[in-house]
Amino acid sequence: MGYTPLAGTRAPVRVWTDPYAIEPQAAKQLRNIGALPWVQGVAVMPDVHFGKGATVGSVIAMRQAVSPAAVGVDIGCGMSAVRTSLTAADLPDDLAGLRSAIEAVIPVGFAQRENPVDTRRVRGLEQAGWDDFWGRFAGLDRRVAQLETRARRQLGTLGGGNHFIEVCLERGGADEGRVWLMLHSGSRNIGKELAERHIGVARKLPHNADLPDRDLAVFLAGTPEMDAYRRDLWWAQEYARRNRAVMLALLCGVVRERFPRVGFDEPISCHHNYVSEERYDGVDVLVTRKGAIAAGRGDLGIIPGSMGTGSYIVRGRGNPDAYCSASHGAGRRMSRAQAKRTFSTEDLAAQTAGVECRKDAGVVDEIPGAYKDITQVMAQQEDLVEVVAHLRQVVCVKG
Repeated sequence: MGYTPLAGTRAPVRVWTDPYAIEPQAAKQLRNIGALPWVQGVAVMPDVHFGKGATVGSVIAMRQAVSPAAVGVDIGCGMSAVRTSLTAADLPDDLAGLRSAIEAVIPVGFAQRENPVDTRRVRGLEQAGWDDFWGRFAGLDRRVAQLETRARRQLGTLGGGNHFIEVCLERGGADEGRVWLMLHSGSRNIGKELAERHIGVARKLPHNADLPDRDLAVFLAGTPEMDAYRRDLWWAQEYARRNRAVMLALLCGVVRERFPRVGFDEPISCHHNYVSEERYDGVDVLVTRKGAIAAGRGDLGIIPGSMGTGSYIVRGRGNPDAYCSASHGAGRRMSRAQAKRTFSTEDLAAQTAGVECRKDAGVVDEIPGAYKDITQVMAQQEDLVEVVAHLRQVVCVKG
Protein backbone atom coordinates (compact mmCIF):
# COMPACT_ATOMS: atom_id res chain seq x y z
CA MET A 1 0.00 0.00 0.00
CA GLY A 2 1.17 3.55 -0.66
CA TYR A 3 0.36 6.73 1.19
CA THR A 4 -2.76 8.89 1.29
CA PRO A 5 -2.41 12.70 1.54
CA LEU A 6 -3.99 14.33 4.57
CA ALA A 7 -6.19 17.15 3.30
CA GLY A 8 -6.06 20.71 4.55
CA THR A 9 -2.36 21.15 5.32
CA ARG A 10 0.19 23.65 4.03
CA ALA A 11 3.09 21.19 3.85
CA PRO A 12 2.45 17.69 2.46
CA VAL A 13 1.34 15.20 5.13
CA ARG A 14 1.53 11.65 3.76
CA VAL A 15 -0.31 8.95 5.70
CA TRP A 16 0.44 5.20 5.59
CA THR A 17 -2.92 4.18 7.05
CA ASP A 18 -6.56 5.10 6.58
CA PRO A 19 -6.71 8.84 7.41
CA TYR A 20 -10.29 8.40 8.62
CA ALA A 21 -9.10 5.83 11.15
CA ILE A 22 -6.76 8.30 12.85
CA GLU A 23 -8.18 9.50 16.17
CA PRO A 24 -9.42 13.12 15.95
CA GLN A 25 -6.88 14.42 18.49
CA ALA A 26 -4.01 12.94 16.50
CA ALA A 27 -5.39 14.23 13.18
CA LYS A 28 -5.57 17.73 14.67
CA GLN A 29 -1.97 17.44 15.82
CA LEU A 30 -0.87 16.40 12.33
CA ARG A 31 -2.65 19.36 10.76
CA ASN A 32 -1.05 21.69 13.30
CA ILE A 33 2.36 20.27 12.41
CA GLY A 34 1.68 20.60 8.69
CA ALA A 35 0.84 24.27 9.19
CA LEU A 36 4.21 25.23 10.69
CA PRO A 37 6.20 27.47 8.33
CA TRP A 38 9.44 25.51 8.81
CA VAL A 39 7.98 22.11 7.88
CA GLN A 40 9.06 20.60 4.56
CA GLY A 41 6.77 17.61 4.93
CA VAL A 42 5.40 14.96 7.28
CA ALA A 43 5.20 11.17 6.93
CA VAL A 44 2.66 9.45 9.15
CA MET A 45 3.31 5.83 10.05
CA PRO A 46 0.57 3.15 10.35
CA ASP A 47 1.08 2.95 14.13
CA VAL A 48 0.14 6.63 14.51
CA HIS A 49 -1.61 7.81 17.68
CA PHE A 50 -2.04 10.91 19.81
CA GLY A 51 1.02 12.08 21.73
CA LYS A 52 2.14 15.03 23.82
CA GLY A 53 2.86 17.93 21.51
CA ALA A 54 3.64 15.91 18.41
CA THR A 55 1.93 12.75 17.23
CA VAL A 56 3.53 9.38 17.95
CA GLY A 57 4.29 7.70 14.64
CA SER A 58 5.21 10.95 12.87
CA VAL A 59 8.28 11.77 10.80
CA ILE A 60 8.75 15.53 10.41
CA ALA A 61 11.24 17.16 8.07
CA MET A 62 12.01 20.79 8.97
CA ARG A 63 14.19 23.40 7.30
CA GLN A 64 16.57 25.19 9.66
CA ALA A 65 14.42 24.33 12.67
CA VAL A 66 13.57 21.52 15.06
CA SER A 67 10.76 20.96 17.57
CA PRO A 68 11.91 19.15 20.73
CA ALA A 69 8.36 17.86 21.30
CA ALA A 70 8.61 16.14 17.91
CA VAL A 71 11.42 14.04 19.36
CA GLY A 72 9.69 13.29 22.64
CA VAL A 73 10.95 13.21 26.19
CA ASP A 74 12.57 9.76 25.99
CA ILE A 75 15.32 10.98 23.69
CA GLY A 76 16.96 8.15 21.78
CA CYS A 77 14.44 5.51 22.82
CA GLY A 78 14.77 2.50 20.56
CA MET A 79 15.41 -1.18 20.07
CA SER A 80 18.31 -3.64 20.05
CA ALA A 81 18.29 -7.30 19.05
CA VAL A 82 20.73 -10.11 18.40
CA ARG A 83 20.26 -13.56 16.93
CA THR A 84 21.88 -16.44 18.81
CA SER A 85 23.03 -19.89 17.71
CA LEU A 86 20.46 -21.48 20.03
CA THR A 87 17.18 -23.01 18.94
CA ALA A 88 13.92 -23.66 20.75
CA ALA A 89 15.07 -27.21 21.49
CA ASP A 90 17.93 -25.83 23.60
CA LEU A 91 15.61 -23.96 25.95
CA PRO A 92 14.18 -25.57 29.10
CA ASP A 93 10.45 -26.26 29.32
CA ASP A 94 10.16 -23.94 32.32
CA LEU A 95 11.50 -20.47 31.46
CA ALA A 96 10.80 -18.87 34.84
CA GLY A 97 14.43 -19.32 35.92
CA LEU A 98 15.73 -17.56 32.82
CA ARG A 99 13.36 -14.66 33.37
CA SER A 100 14.43 -14.36 37.04
CA ALA A 101 18.10 -14.42 36.06
CA ILE A 102 17.56 -11.55 33.61
CA GLU A 103 15.69 -9.51 36.22
CA ALA A 104 18.51 -10.12 38.72
CA VAL A 105 21.13 -8.65 36.36
CA ILE A 106 19.19 -5.78 34.75
CA PRO A 107 17.20 -3.44 37.04
CA VAL A 108 13.70 -2.63 35.78
CA GLY A 109 11.02 -0.02 36.49
CA PHE A 110 12.21 2.98 38.50
CA ALA A 111 15.15 1.00 39.89
CA GLN A 112 18.71 2.16 39.53
CA ARG A 113 21.96 0.44 40.43
CA GLU A 114 23.49 0.83 43.86
CA ASN A 115 26.81 1.34 42.07
CA PRO A 116 27.29 2.25 38.40
CA VAL A 117 28.00 -0.66 36.10
CA ASP A 118 31.73 -1.05 35.41
CA THR A 119 31.63 -0.96 31.63
CA ARG A 120 35.25 -2.20 31.45
CA ARG A 121 34.18 -5.53 32.94
CA VAL A 122 31.17 -6.21 30.70
CA ARG A 123 32.06 -8.92 28.23
CA GLY A 124 31.26 -8.12 24.63
CA LEU A 125 30.63 -4.42 25.26
CA GLU A 126 32.24 -1.84 22.96
CA GLN A 127 34.92 -0.13 25.04
CA ALA A 128 35.66 2.88 22.85
CA GLY A 129 34.61 6.40 23.78
CA TRP A 130 33.35 5.96 27.33
CA ASP A 131 35.70 8.52 28.92
CA ASP A 132 34.88 11.12 26.27
CA PHE A 133 31.17 10.40 26.60
CA TRP A 134 31.05 10.95 30.36
CA GLY A 135 33.47 13.86 30.06
CA ARG A 136 30.86 15.72 28.01
CA PHE A 137 28.32 15.56 30.84
CA ALA A 138 29.80 18.70 32.40
CA GLY A 139 28.94 20.61 29.21
CA LEU A 140 25.22 19.77 29.32
CA ASP A 141 22.51 22.15 30.48
CA ARG A 142 23.64 23.37 33.92
CA ARG A 143 20.20 22.54 35.36
CA VAL A 144 20.98 18.80 35.15
CA ALA A 145 24.47 19.02 36.67
CA GLN A 146 23.32 17.34 39.88
CA LEU A 147 21.93 14.33 37.97
CA GLU A 148 25.23 12.80 36.84
CA THR A 149 25.33 10.24 39.66
CA ARG A 150 21.78 9.15 38.86
CA ALA A 151 22.56 8.97 35.14
CA ARG A 152 25.55 6.74 35.84
CA ARG A 153 23.52 4.47 38.13
CA GLN A 154 20.70 4.19 35.57
CA LEU A 155 23.03 3.16 32.76
CA GLY A 156 22.20 -0.44 31.90
CA THR A 157 18.68 -0.29 33.39
CA LEU A 158 15.43 -0.91 31.56
CA GLY A 159 12.81 1.50 32.90
CA GLY A 160 9.06 0.84 32.90
CA GLY A 161 6.02 1.44 30.71
CA ASN A 162 6.41 -0.18 27.32
CA HIS A 163 10.12 -0.90 27.77
CA PHE A 164 10.92 -4.61 27.75
CA ILE A 165 13.48 -7.39 27.41
CA GLU A 166 12.47 -10.49 25.48
CA VAL A 167 13.70 -13.90 24.47
CA CYS A 168 12.10 -14.71 21.12
CA LEU A 169 11.88 -17.56 18.64
CA GLU A 170 12.05 -17.06 14.89
CA ARG A 171 8.92 -18.16 13.02
CA GLY A 172 9.00 -19.84 9.61
CA GLY A 173 11.73 -20.21 7.03
CA ALA A 174 15.04 -22.01 7.25
CA ASP A 175 15.73 -20.59 10.74
CA GLU A 176 12.47 -21.71 12.35
CA GLY A 177 12.93 -21.79 16.12
CA ARG A 178 16.18 -19.78 16.22
CA VAL A 179 16.49 -17.86 19.51
CA TRP A 180 16.75 -14.06 19.46
CA LEU A 181 17.35 -11.61 22.31
CA MET A 182 15.60 -8.25 22.10
CA LEU A 183 15.14 -5.15 24.22
CA HIS A 184 13.43 -1.76 24.13
CA SER A 185 14.65 1.20 26.20
CA GLY A 186 15.91 4.77 25.99
CA SER A 187 17.77 7.52 27.80
CA ARG A 188 16.10 6.96 31.18
CA ASN A 189 15.58 9.95 33.47
CA ILE A 190 18.42 12.08 32.12
CA GLY A 191 16.91 12.19 28.62
CA LYS A 192 13.54 13.17 30.05
CA GLU A 193 15.05 15.92 32.20
CA LEU A 194 16.98 17.40 29.29
CA ALA A 195 13.98 17.24 26.95
CA GLU A 196 11.58 18.91 29.40
CA ARG A 197 14.00 21.73 30.11
CA HIS A 198 14.52 22.50 26.43
CA ILE A 199 10.80 22.26 25.63
CA GLY A 200 10.23 24.84 28.37
CA VAL A 201 12.82 27.16 26.83
CA ALA A 202 11.32 26.79 23.33
CA ARG A 203 7.81 27.71 24.50
CA LYS A 204 9.04 31.10 25.68
CA LEU A 205 10.78 32.16 22.47
CA PRO A 206 9.04 35.06 20.66
CA HIS A 207 8.78 33.33 17.27
CA ASN A 208 6.65 30.61 18.91
CA ALA A 209 4.06 32.98 20.36
CA ASP A 210 1.37 32.42 17.72
CA LEU A 211 1.69 28.70 17.11
CA PRO A 212 -1.51 26.60 16.95
CA ASP A 213 -0.02 24.44 19.72
CA ARG A 214 2.66 25.81 22.05
CA ASP A 215 3.95 22.25 22.55
CA LEU A 216 5.17 22.41 18.94
CA ALA A 217 7.56 25.27 19.75
CA VAL A 218 10.72 25.13 17.68
CA PHE A 219 14.34 26.17 17.90
CA LEU A 220 15.79 27.99 14.89
CA ALA A 221 19.19 27.31 13.33
CA GLY A 222 21.94 29.77 14.21
CA THR A 223 20.57 30.59 17.67
CA PRO A 224 22.19 29.75 21.02
CA GLU A 225 19.01 27.92 22.06
CA MET A 226 19.26 25.59 19.05
CA ASP A 227 22.97 25.02 19.67
CA ALA A 228 22.31 24.14 23.31
CA TYR A 229 19.49 21.76 22.43
CA ARG A 230 21.48 19.96 19.75
CA ARG A 231 24.45 19.56 22.11
CA ASP A 232 22.26 17.94 24.77
CA LEU A 233 20.21 16.00 22.21
CA TRP A 234 23.23 14.29 20.64
CA TRP A 235 24.54 13.36 24.09
CA ALA A 236 21.18 11.92 25.20
CA GLN A 237 20.85 9.93 21.97
CA GLU A 238 24.28 8.47 22.62
CA TYR A 239 23.33 7.70 26.23
CA ALA A 240 20.31 5.75 24.98
CA ARG A 241 22.41 3.80 22.48
CA ARG A 242 25.03 2.98 25.11
CA ASN A 243 22.34 2.09 27.65
CA ARG A 244 20.91 -0.51 25.28
CA ALA A 245 24.39 -1.79 24.41
CA VAL A 246 25.18 -2.38 28.10
CA MET A 247 21.89 -4.20 28.67
CA LEU A 248 22.28 -6.34 25.55
CA ALA A 249 25.80 -7.35 26.61
CA LEU A 250 24.56 -8.21 30.10
CA LEU A 251 21.64 -10.14 28.61
CA CYS A 252 24.03 -12.11 26.42
CA GLY A 253 26.04 -12.85 29.58
CA VAL A 254 22.98 -14.32 31.29
CA VAL A 255 22.38 -16.60 28.32
CA ARG A 256 26.08 -17.51 28.07
CA GLU A 257 26.09 -18.68 31.70
CA ARG A 258 23.34 -21.18 30.90
CA PHE A 259 24.55 -22.13 27.44
CA PRO A 260 28.36 -21.76 27.44
CA ARG A 261 28.73 -22.69 23.76
CA VAL A 262 26.21 -20.13 22.50
CA GLY A 263 27.19 -17.82 19.65
CA PHE A 264 25.84 -14.38 18.79
CA ASP A 265 25.42 -12.64 15.45
CA GLU A 266 26.13 -8.95 14.93
CA PRO A 267 23.57 -6.94 16.98
CA ILE A 268 20.93 -4.72 15.35
CA SER A 269 20.15 -1.37 16.98
CA CYS A 270 17.86 1.49 16.01
CA HIS A 271 16.53 4.65 17.62
CA HIS A 272 12.86 5.54 17.21
CA ASN A 273 12.72 8.89 19.08
CA TYR A 274 15.47 11.04 17.62
CA VAL A 275 16.76 13.69 15.20
CA SER A 276 18.87 13.17 12.10
CA GLU A 277 20.41 15.50 9.51
CA GLU A 278 19.24 14.34 6.07
CA ARG A 279 18.73 15.60 2.52
CA TYR A 280 15.70 15.15 0.25
CA ASP A 281 15.02 16.72 -3.15
CA GLY A 282 18.16 18.79 -2.79
CA VAL A 283 17.05 20.30 0.52
CA ASP A 284 18.91 19.83 3.81
CA VAL A 285 16.44 19.06 6.58
CA LEU A 286 16.39 18.04 10.22
CA VAL A 287 14.23 14.93 10.43
CA THR A 288 12.56 14.10 13.73
CA ARG A 289 11.26 10.58 14.14
CA LYS A 290 8.91 10.21 17.11
CA GLY A 291 7.79 6.61 17.09
CA ALA A 292 9.46 5.77 13.78
CA ILE A 293 12.66 4.08 12.64
CA ALA A 294 15.05 4.87 9.81
CA ALA A 295 14.34 2.60 6.84
CA GLY A 296 16.90 3.63 4.26
CA ARG A 297 17.60 1.09 1.53
CA GLY A 298 19.23 -1.89 3.20
CA ASP A 299 18.92 -0.57 6.76
CA LEU A 300 18.07 -3.27 9.28
CA GLY A 301 15.44 -2.32 11.83
CA ILE A 302 13.21 -3.74 14.55
CA ILE A 303 9.43 -3.34 14.74
CA PRO A 304 7.94 -4.89 17.89
CA GLY A 305 4.29 -5.74 18.44
CA SER A 306 3.08 -6.14 22.02
CA MET A 307 4.01 -8.52 24.82
CA GLY A 308 1.95 -11.34 23.33
CA THR A 309 2.00 -10.85 19.57
CA GLY A 310 5.60 -11.00 18.38
CA SER A 311 7.94 -8.69 16.49
CA TYR A 312 9.64 -8.21 13.13
CA ILE A 313 13.19 -7.73 11.94
CA VAL A 314 12.98 -5.64 8.77
CA ARG A 315 15.11 -4.22 5.98
CA GLY A 316 14.37 -0.72 4.71
CA ARG A 317 13.32 -0.05 1.13
CA GLY A 318 14.50 3.58 1.18
CA ASN A 319 11.17 5.18 0.27
CA PRO A 320 11.81 8.96 0.03
CA ASP A 321 8.08 9.77 0.28
CA ALA A 322 8.30 8.54 3.88
CA TYR A 323 11.68 10.18 4.45
CA CYS A 324 13.10 6.65 4.45
CA SER A 325 11.19 5.67 7.58
CA ALA A 326 8.89 2.97 8.96
CA SER A 327 6.77 2.42 12.06
CA HIS A 328 8.36 1.77 15.44
CA GLY A 329 5.83 -0.83 16.53
CA ALA A 330 2.15 -1.66 16.59
CA GLY A 331 1.12 1.62 18.25
CA ARG A 332 -1.44 2.00 20.99
CA ARG A 333 -5.13 1.89 20.16
CA MET A 334 -6.20 2.93 23.64
CA SER A 335 -4.66 4.91 26.47
CA ARG A 336 -3.18 3.25 29.53
CA ALA A 337 -6.08 4.43 31.66
CA GLN A 338 -8.61 3.04 29.19
CA ALA A 339 -6.74 -0.27 29.04
CA LYS A 340 -6.91 -0.60 32.81
CA ARG A 341 -10.65 0.08 32.74
CA THR A 342 -11.24 -2.34 29.87
CA PHE A 343 -9.10 -5.37 30.74
CA SER A 344 -8.51 -7.57 33.78
CA THR A 345 -5.59 -9.70 34.91
CA GLU A 346 -7.54 -12.70 33.60
CA ASP A 347 -7.58 -11.06 30.15
CA LEU A 348 -3.85 -10.42 30.45
CA ALA A 349 -3.15 -14.07 31.30
CA ALA A 350 -5.23 -15.23 28.35
CA GLN A 351 -3.61 -12.84 25.87
CA THR A 352 -0.08 -13.72 26.98
CA ALA A 353 -0.59 -17.48 27.15
CA GLY A 354 2.64 -19.29 26.42
CA VAL A 355 4.81 -16.30 27.38
CA GLU A 356 6.80 -16.31 30.61
CA CYS A 357 6.04 -12.79 31.90
CA ARG A 358 4.31 -10.75 34.56
CA LYS A 359 0.55 -11.26 34.52
CA ASP A 360 -0.43 -8.92 37.36
CA ALA A 361 -2.40 -5.67 37.56
CA GLY A 362 0.79 -3.61 37.28
CA VAL A 363 1.16 -4.43 33.56
CA VAL A 364 -2.48 -4.65 32.44
CA ASP A 365 -1.99 -1.35 30.59
CA GLU A 366 0.54 -3.19 28.38
CA ILE A 367 -1.89 -5.97 27.43
CA PRO A 368 -1.83 -6.88 23.71
CA GLY A 369 -5.46 -5.78 23.35
CA ALA A 370 -4.41 -2.17 24.08
CA TYR A 371 -2.31 -2.15 20.90
CA LYS A 372 -3.11 -2.13 17.21
CA ASP A 373 -2.88 -5.32 15.16
CA ILE A 374 0.81 -5.61 14.28
CA THR A 375 -0.02 -7.78 11.26
CA GLN A 376 -2.16 -5.01 9.78
CA VAL A 377 0.45 -2.39 10.63
CA MET A 378 3.06 -4.40 8.72
CA ALA A 379 0.75 -4.86 5.74
CA GLN A 380 0.26 -1.09 5.52
CA GLN A 381 3.99 -0.42 5.12
CA GLU A 382 5.06 -3.02 2.60
CA ASP A 383 6.46 -0.22 0.44
CA LEU A 384 8.61 0.98 3.37
CA VAL A 385 10.22 -2.26 4.61
CA GLU A 386 10.57 -5.92 3.78
CA VAL A 387 10.36 -8.55 6.51
CA VAL A 388 13.62 -10.35 7.29
CA ALA A 389 12.37 -12.38 10.26
CA HIS A 390 9.13 -12.78 12.20
CA LEU A 391 9.67 -13.43 15.91
CA ARG A 392 7.43 -14.51 18.77
CA GLN A 393 8.38 -13.99 22.38
CA VAL A 394 8.61 -16.79 24.94
CA VAL A 395 10.02 -14.62 27.76
CA CYS A 396 9.07 -10.98 28.35
CA VAL A 397 10.54 -8.86 31.16
CA LYS A 398 8.77 -5.59 32.01
CA GLY A 399 9.31 -2.99 34.69
